[in-house]
Amino acid sequence: MSRKAKMNELRFYRLKAKKKMNSPNPEVRIRYKLEKEACLIEKLRKYEVPKAPAEAYDPEILTEEEIHYLKRTGEKKKNYVQVGRRGVFGGFVLNTHLHWKKHETVKVICKPCKPGKVYEHADELGRLSKGIVIDIKPNNTIIFYRGKNYVQPNIMSPADTLSKNKAMEKYKYEQSLDHTSEFIEKLEKELEEYLEHKAWYHKAKESEPQDFADDNGCISTLS
Repeated sequence: MSRKAKMNELRFYRLKAKKKMNSPNPEVRIRYKLEKEACLIEKLRKYEVPKAPAEAYDPEILTEEEIHYLKRTGEKKKNYVQVGRRGVFGGFVLNTHLHWKKHETVKVICKPCKPGKVYEHADELGRLSKGIVIDIKPNNTIIFYRGKNYVQPNIMSPADTLSKNKAMEKYKYEQSLDHTSEFIEKLEKELEEYLEHKAWYHKAKESEPQDFADDNGCISTLS
């Protein structure tokens, strides 16, 4: 499909969506927003990357003294990588390995970060880089240790990660889904109330007495 054809198709869908959003029928407007959530969930599934089989490796056991030392050195050093809107993607793991080439530890700063998301980032980066989480700070900073027997891998950007552009696309869909999901419960309730009102209105209309005229032009009421 040519670029012009894609733009025309996109314009058509936008006009169609705008028509539904501005529809005088409340049911059409509400159903459109509910369908939008289902569509966003379906789009996000395309960005799910199958996890590679876990490689067998022996996790290192660190003493309390070693952990304390690594915490202090990790806090003092200025080298860091930042988990931004894209989350943990291929390029982020590569940058972590590049830091570990010269430093034992690296600070991972999660900003912006939702409550509790820092622990998900720590688990994901630990799985992909085989690094060891030394500490997670209240300011959403993680201190990672490369390990005593660290060897830089030949492929520093794992295959089971998204590219920079794909990670950004996923983030945008997630933001849109979060915004839509906030109102879903309210919309479902509004739709239920509207359908109940609609059913009541039709029932009341059917039970109303009907007027008809006879051959002489006299109007009678049929109850």
